[in-house]
Amino acid sequence: MKKLILLSISAMFILSSCVSKKEYAALEAKQKETQDLLNTATIKLNSCLTKAQGLEDRIADLKRSNDNLITSNESLTMLTTKGASNVEKSLESLKEKDLRIGRLQDAVSKKDSVMLALVTSLKKEVGINDPDIEINVEKGVVFISIADKVLFQSGSYSVTTRAKEILGKVATVVKAKPTFECMVEAHTDPVPYNKPPLIDNWDLSVKRATSVVRVLEDLGVAPKQLIAAGRGEFQPLVDNDTAENRAKNRRTRIIVLPKIDEFYEMIDKEMKNLEADGR
Repeated sequence: MKKLILLSISAMFILSSCVSKKEYAALEAKQKETQDLLNTATIKLNSCLTKAQGLEDRIADLKRSNDNLITSNESLTMLTTKGASNVEKSLESLKEKDLRIGRLQDAVSKKDSVMLALVTSLKKEVGINDPDIEINVEKGVVFISIADKVLFQSGSYSVTTRAKEILGKVATVVKAKPTFECMVEAHTDPVPYNKPPLIDNWDLSVKRATSVVRVLEDLGVAPKQLIAAGRGEFQPLVDNDTAENRAKNRRTRIIVLPKIDEFYEMIDKEMKNLEADGR
């Protein structure tokens, strides 16, 4: 082993002694030039690597931005779709409200038309030239007001013959409207009344109302359509300061009206639907 090392050192010495100083300098210069080129190439390589990393980072940023734009676009699409859906729902709600309001208006118009037709029928049947009988419409209800002297004798609740004739004509019209109600409302003046078994004007007004109801029932009006109401002297038309005025206040009104509970149930239902849609 020692011999091999000595031979190697000897060979190196012999070879170095074979290269001139001039050639050694040229080789050294060449080696330096090569090292400089290597250094320059290394610097450029590092610069390229840095730029490449920057480009990779930029590409990553652009990709994230692109992903965000896609997400934003999807969100915008969802919002736009949702907004369009909300607008459509709002329009549908408005249309539904318009339909309900239209139904309410149609119901009121229909009721008013029916009541006007009823007035026409009553005036045709009963007659419009009798000063003791008034037929008109107030707030969608038909009122037939008959003077006390036409229906009853003074202080009596027995219906006169002429009254039965008039009530027969009223009954003809009412029977043609089986879904309507007919309320008989009797009024007196404030002159004290006490003829047993009746003790006051309350009793007299109620008894007169039931007397008219019984006549209408006998004439074929369904009992379920009839209502009897006594108002006594407490709803006067004019002051009771003269005999003429007291005579005006002694009257019986026959009120012909549609089934109010059914009509207003429908109105109430539609109004609640409108309120619910407004929430």
